[in-house]
Amino acid sequence: MGLLDSILSAVSGKSDASGEAAPLIGILSGLLAQSGGLQGLANKFSQSGQGDAFSSWVGMGENQPVSSNQIQQALGSDQVRALAARMGVDPTLASNFLAEYLPKIVDKLTPAGKVDPTADHQEGLAALLPSLLQSLGGKSGGDQSAQA
Repeated sequence: MGLLDSILSAVSGKSDASGEAAPLIGILSGLLAQSGGLQGLANKFSQSGQGDAFSSWVGMGENQPVSSNQIQQALGSDQVRALAARMGVDPTLASNFLAEYLPKIVDKLTPAGKVDPTADHQEGLAALLPSLLQSLGGKSGGDQSAQA
């Protein structure tokens, strides 16, 4: 079972994408709200020395990867633990999930290549997550198989 499958199973027993997306939208919206939106999240990553990586997610080029440890440094252990509790998973699994998917989510929430402070990110998450879940949950990538 892949990482995404483990998290989705823990978050929701429902099999349809909309049922799986609802809890994740709330969790990711909460993460954005607690961080001060995308700009606040950018500041956290910048303060932890990961500003270039975050900028790559926003920009139009290739997304730089981050490790689960870098996620822990940027967000703080307390926030990762709180997020893991809301997801019903181990904090390590939550930080691995964020390391894998946060770059993709930030990238999709910033289609113009910059952070728009007036954008409704909750609406963006609601539009993004079902397709993200469908594309990631519907096929097993080589990386997921190797990690499973």
